[in-house]
Amino acid sequence: MDSAAKDIMGKIAAELDQEMVDWIGRQKIFFVASAPLAESGHINLSPKGGDTLRVLSPNVVVYQDFTGSGIETMAHIRENGRLVIMFCAFEGAPQIIRLYGQGEVVTPKHKDFADLAQLFPQKAGVRSYIRLKADRVTSSCGFGVPFYSYVGERDVLDKWCVQKGPEALEEYRQMKNRQSIDGLPGWE
Repeated sequence: MDSAAKDIMGKIAAELDQEMVDWIGRQKIFFVASAPLAESGHINLSPKGGDTLRVLSPNVVVYQDFTGSGIETMAHIRENGRLVIMFCAFEGAPQIIRLYGQGEVVTPKHKDFADLAQLFPQKAGVRSYIRLKADRVTSSCGFGVPFYSYVGERDVLDKWCVQKGPEALEEYRQMKNRQSIDGLPGWE
């Protein structure tokens, strides 16, 4: 393990330092976890990738949320705000970083939507931006995470969204994203 990895592993912090920000910027995939308040509700864990995440400050990150078959993260954030984002190294030195905090859904109706959109490549199918204000940042070893080689991005979602077009995407959201699997309000 390199010395840089030793210096930042197994720590708890209130915010990201520059070394963590740089490391996050090199990751090709991250995972988002949320859960409803109800004990019987379903926990959600979603993989995300591509050039879809930005670190806005030592405590705030935002990622693009695309139209998809589910709406769990948005519904859970609207109900209770709890959100965790996890990054883990599949290449290079082993490491995991988790950001815990309160999420916010920024839809096209939100005053910040246009400003956030300026930070990302423009793609069809952006449903919202999910902004996380982290109050706890942890790093851990990741020694058990296997190596994987990055091959490239998939273009299936982009092509599907472009083919559908804006009106059909909104119809899809109204049909498929109105509520979570547990019946929580989702897309409005």
